[in-house]
Amino acid sequence: MSKIAVIDYGSGNLRSVVNAVRAAANELGRESDIMLATTADELSSADAIILPGVGHFADCRANLAKAQDMEQALSELVHEKAVPFLGICVGMQMLADAGHEGQVVQGLSWISGDVFKLTPQDSSLKIPHMGWNQLHFAKSHPVTSYMAQDAQVYFVHSYHFKATDEADILATADYGEAIVSIVAKDNIIGTQFHPEKSQQQGQAFLRGFLDWRP
Repeated sequence: MSKIAVIDYGSGNLRSVVNAVRAAANELGRESDIMLATTADELSSADAIILPGVGHFADCRANLAKAQDMEQALSELVHEKAVPFLGICVGMQMLADAGHEGQVVQGLSWISGDVFKLTPQDSSLKIPHMGWNQLHFAKSHPVTSYMAQDAQVYFVHSYHFKATDEADILATADYGEAIVSIVAKDNIIGTQFHPEKSQQQGQAFLRGFLDWRP
């Protein structure tokens, strides 16, 4: 039985994420233990790790830092043991070097780049960016292999990840400019959209993540 840890640090849409991951595991016919991890010890036996995030970058970053030894455990598991890792929304944004949301707050620096406010030149495009948008895939990847090439997914965000290295960008969406929607590097992947709210294509993405053996 595989163990999937969804990190509970007070900043995520946990119930929906857990339910969606459980459904994806069932669709694969795979017996999985989907657990909420609030401590570093609870992460230690995880076969895959998911970091959700909703709200303000600085608040999410502070909440993660408050969880005793959580960041050290994450670093060891993800970087040293190559455990597959998924960041969702602000959970993806925290992979960056810094977030610029009112103040500059240091990120995890796992994928080079910064998080800035969305500023579309088209005044008809409202902020936050909320709703369904088509993904434009820059390259193929095992995690997205179950998704349709014209996949529509659900976004809710006012800030976006500007990756330094184009090689780390797996997919974008158009919202007045190309918005980075999926980043991936080694055993790390992150989505700006919410797989747990993206119905069939979100479930396809989660199946790909659970099936991933980087």
